[in-house]
Amino acid sequence: PPRPAGMGGAPEPGPQAPLAVLSKVELRVSCKHLLDRDTLNKSDPCVLLLMQSQGQWMEVDRSEVIKSNLNPVFAKIFTVDYYFEEVQKLRFEVYDSHGQAGVGTHDDDFLGGMECTVGQVSLGTPPCLGTPRPCPLPNAGLSQIVAQKRVTKPLFLKYGKFAGKSTITIISEEISGNNGYVELAFRAKKLDDKVSQVLGGIRAGWALLSLILLPQDLFSKSDPFLEIYRIDDDRSEQLVYRTEVVKNNLSPIWEPFKVSLNSLCSCEEKRKLRCVVWDYDSRGKHDFIGEFFTTFEEMQKAMGENKVQWDCMNPKYKIKKRNYKNSGVVVLLDLKIHRVYSFLDYIMGGCQIHFTVS
Repeated sequence: PPRPAGMGGAPEPGPQAPLAVLSKVELRVSCKHLLDRDTLNKSDPCVLLLMQSQGQWMEVDRSEVIKSNLNPVFAKIFTVDYYFEEVQKLRFEVYDSHGQAGVGTHDDDFLGGMECTVGQVSLGTPPCLGTPRPCPLPNAGLSQIVAQKRVTKPLFLKYGKFAGKSTITIISEEISGNNGYVELAFRAKKLDDKVSQVLGGIRAGWALLSLILLPQDLFSKSDPFLEIYRIDDDRSEQLVYRTEVVKNNLSPIWEPFKVSLNSLCSCEEKRKLRCVVWDYDSRGKHDFIGEFFTTFEEMQKAMGENKVQWDCMNPKYKIKKRNYKNSGVVVLLDLKIHRVYSFLDYIMGGCQIHFTVS
């Protein structure tokens, strides 16, 4: 029992329940050599993240659908609460999505799955996780994933059968105490028209053949989208964000988006970022328009009414073309930094709380 307050003393605190050891982990997912379920085109994969709660698998989140790609790198970042002292079970399922039917319906094809556990789980855990599913998948400890940062595992179909040579790679990163995020708004000007370049290479002698065999949207302008990659210390690149596709436009304005500072630059302002502009192709064979390199430190010059712009460069054209200047210009229209403060931040900042208990 707590000790009564004496002369100038305070009561001893009674026993309290131990606080859970919690951290947040970001998971990035990519796959290779997925099964091709479509007849005419390649599979359109999407990843579902499920978590086991009270013996039942519940969907937590899902990635975007990537069209016609058997080696997808998903832009979606899954954020998981990592309780060090608890056993949490996750399941990644990859589906071939079919249009408006949505993922997870009978119209979708299961391309494979992988289960993993969150927390202190022995790496030698047997494959069966005791789930109610008739055929549980072999598992890998997420404690191992968090420790190794990058883990690649095979995908399995029902009854423990390998999904061909399909693999799933999970890259984990523990989020630091900085919970801020940044809002970015990009546009581009006078991008190269990849369609015109293709048509320019078509000889008049087989123009009729090209009309028959080339895609219907060949005679429209480029359909640009932007990807931002963070360059890590080991020189590997992590996809941070992929914008939407702006159809038939050489001067697109992309929708503003938000990313955490941890995802964008690992909270290091001088960390190098690689930005790439592509011309979207529905068959998954996107055409490279150009790229540029920057840092978050440089991006911050766009705060307020200022704007920052970069030449979008195609290295091949720079070598081949004598008067080559750029393949367009990318402009950062606006940057807003949002700080998310914790309770401890308020206390450390001098916040005082007065309350009365009656």
